[in-house]
Amino acid sequence: MKKLLFIFTLLLTSSILAQSYQFKITGTINSEKEQTPIDAATVHLERVKDSTIVTYTITNDKGKFSLEGKSYDKNVKLFISYVGMDSYSKQIQLDKSSTLNLGTISLKEESNILSEVVIQSRAPITVKKDTLEFNVKSFKTKKDANVEDLLKKLPGVEVDENGKITVNGKEVNKILVNGKPFFGNDPSITTKNLTKDIIEKVQITDTKSKSEAFTGENGDANNKTINLTIKKENNKGWFGRVSGGVGTDKRYEGAAMVNRFDNNQRFSVLASTNNINSPGFSFGEIQKMFGGGGNIWIGGNGGFSINGRRFGGGSGIIKSKTAGATYADEFGKGLDVNANYFYSGSTSNNESKSNREYTLPDRKYFSNSTTSSDDENHNHSFDTEFDIEIDSTLLINIRPTFVFNKREGSSRRQEESLDENNILTNSYTSTAYATSEANNFENRLDITKKMGSKGSFIKASITNRIDKADTEEINKSTIEVFGSSPSTEIRDQKSSIENNLTGITTRFVYRFPLVANKFFLDAKYRYQRDERENKENTFDFDDTTQQYSNFNTDLSSDFTYNDITKTPAVELVYRTKKWRFNFETGFVNRTLENNDQLRPQLSLQKDYNNLDLNSSFRYRFDSKASVYFDYRLSNNAPNINQIQPFSDVTNPSNITTGNPNLKPTQNHTAYINFNKFNWQARTGFWVYMRGSLYNDQVITNTSIDDDLVRNTTYENTNGGYDFVGGGSYSKKIKLDSIVSLQLRAGAHIRTDKNFNILNDIKEGAKTTSLSPTFRATLEWDKIASIEGSYDIDFSNTKYDINTTQNRNFTRHSVDIRTKTNIPKKLEWINDIRYTYNPNVIGFNKASWFWNATLAYSVLKDQGTISLKAYDLLNQNTNAQRRATSNYIEDSESTVLQQYFMLGFSWKFNSLGKKGKIRDYNFRF
Repeated sequence: MKKLLFIFTLLLTSSILAQSYQFKITGTINSEKEQTPIDAATVHLERVKDSTIVTYTITNDKGKFSLEGKSYDKNVKLFISYVGMDSYSKQIQLDKSSTLNLGTISLKEESNILSEVVIQSRAPITVKKDTLEFNVKSFKTKKDANVEDLLKKLPGVEVDENGKITVNGKEVNKILVNGKPFFGNDPSITTKNLTKDIIEKVQITDTKSKSEAFTGENGDANNKTINLTIKKENNKGWFGRVSGGVGTDKRYEGAAMVNRFDNNQRFSVLASTNNINSPGFSFGEIQKMFGGGGNIWIGGNGGFSINGRRFGGGSGIIKSKTAGATYADEFGKGLDVNANYFYSGSTSNNESKSNREYTLPDRKYFSNSTTSSDDENHNHSFDTEFDIEIDSTLLINIRPTFVFNKREGSSRRQEESLDENNILTNSYTSTAYATSEANNFENRLDITKKMGSKGSFIKASITNRIDKADTEEINKSTIEVFGSSPSTEIRDQKSSIENNLTGITTRFVYRFPLVANKFFLDAKYRYQRDERENKENTFDFDDTTQQYSNFNTDLSSDFTYNDITKTPAVELVYRTKKWRFNFETGFVNRTLENNDQLRPQLSLQKDYNNLDLNSSFRYRFDSKASVYFDYRLSNNAPNINQIQPFSDVTNPSNITTGNPNLKPTQNHTAYINFNKFNWQARTGFWVYMRGSLYNDQVITNTSIDDDLVRNTTYENTNGGYDFVGGGSYSKKIKLDSIVSLQLRAGAHIRTDKNFNILNDIKEGAKTTSLSPTFRATLEWDKIASIEGSYDIDFSNTKYDINTTQNRNFTRHSVDIRTKTNIPKKLEWINDIRYTYNPNVIGFNKASWFWNATLAYSVLKDQGTISLKAYDLLNQNTNAQRRATSNYIEDSESTVLQQYFMLGFSWKFNSLGKKGKIRDYNFRF
């Protein structure tokens, strides 16, 4: 180890001491024909000997650029490129301090090229209208890198430990491959399993629906879509990966994925199984072998879901198995088909503990609970999408989806309540066993018709949904009340429950151009009807007949609940190259109907009339910066459990009753986002703020008697709000041609004000949290990298009345991740996290979490043998503390603990070449 460290230090010192050439190159780019400046042209420097990118930038709105930095090569080559223009190149010889002004450079319109030749751009980044395009060759990664590794290298793109991707602070909610979904738009499957070496371009744009892309409308400015374009020569053939591993404590994993690409036709299958809390899609990718990414940092304790697909039935230790297939093709001109099937199965077991401290207006009391559960879950989903382009003006999109679910589970819970003197007042124990089956069908039909050349169109859509769920469950419980009037109640009940939903939603939009292709008036209408049927029959156990035959009316229900919404609206839309503005107002007529067959006196009908507003504004300063703002006024009706005047006595120590006089909650929400990236300085900055103010917010009204039995209903109140904001600044520093340093500092702040009523006293609680974070990554080409981060979370809760109960919480977290490739075929990775929770009571305050992996490449780098250690120090924990308006809770649950695993991974690739490849012809 000391020898390796010495070699590392020696090489790094030699690199730093090597002779370097400082340079500053400036100029202006114009269009030769129109003699106007070109905004967002790409300017970059390459090393002459191997075409490695030295630095790059893009021009501003005046066509000016500035390249600054240093190079360890005296001879470099300058390239300038812009879409639709012939490119320009010039060889430059640097001295120790070079300052060069190239003056004005004029680009000609692109010359004709032979159609059979495939053109490849050398520019590292290209701006095309609202699309940012990265050339994959320009960004170095480790060997065998996947798409997620690649995205981490792109300026402005961040990937957290959970795999969540953001671009300048905006979440990526869709990833496409050659413009088409891959396994139903599931980002994790795409980023973890497609390798970088088959990708040519990464394109980033605002998320758009098929209809919005067809009509040329603006997309969703709050979300981003990434499109991965496959290299032309890599668009036909087979590729995939197979992996497996066995470990101590009976741990195992296995996964396989096979892909067949044939130009427009794609077919892929995958399968996996493991008992290490992983969805199984990483196929032995070293940095993703520990519990499915971010789950490991909270102890691998969570069931997890990806785009609505559930893996694992809850928290704890999860054994999962998955299988899936996807197919995409084009049939003739104008018909695109995409189909996906997915199966996920899991068994999980978990034990959790929580301690709560309740604060009442006149006293305190405490609640301690332990819960253990075992679940088995099987889920089948099948979805298809048909895009039928009748002609250049008419598009039909059809999306049917089927989901079938079967679940079986048991749970055991023990809860006790103590008064402020820690004297036991009541206890509750229960065991439950349930089986359920659920079927879901949903289909959406969209029809879009463009009219004329001024931007007019008509859109119509209809969505229908049918859900059916049947559940059988057995509950046994004992409720004991102590004190002056002790009592004991024992329950043994069986229930059969039917929950059905039939829904239909229709939308209609007509766009009328007020100014051709710039200013529009949209007339809209939306109708939605959801009908829910609930029937629950509960029977008590009869000791005489030894059967569940005594019907329990209090715990049974039979009702139909209808939610009908009609919304006519108008919207003004204005858009130019830099500006984007819209303002929409709608009138919402909502009817809630509850027809109760078991208790006719509880039937009700409520009608609500409200105004909805929606406006947004976006301005793009130049190709480097933009600002976005929106405001919404929405109205949310109370749900059936809150409005139905039915007392739920499932837990007699916690009885809940609805309030039929509730009003809808009115929500005012404003959001602003600003982002800027300086391509020359490699600095990125973004900041956002979102705030909501609530009128007639629905809150709980609880009365607690001397035996700590709770009776809860609901009320409306004003004054509630929440605010969240954050920002990030990042900078990349190239220390030399092979060593770089990435720095990032950011912070998130959140504050909210919530209310509840306890024993007729309204209490407000304001919670504010601040989470600064600092990260630094040092990368030495493909040899080594060190990434360190420090996060600290501050939380403060203040009460309006019980000010003596104000609380401050702090949580510290330090992460260190290292990767080395010395010798070349050996990769050593360490992930280390230290967490400290000084305010947690009754659980571990501090813990170290260390994962380590050794991987050795064999079979000409097609195979990898790996040895990994999970939770090397055996200190994994997920203890946490949280505060609400009336209690503070400390909790902990089962986590995945230490194991060692030996694994093997093999990849194959027979993707063939197609056509001739050549670079752009550059002129001098």
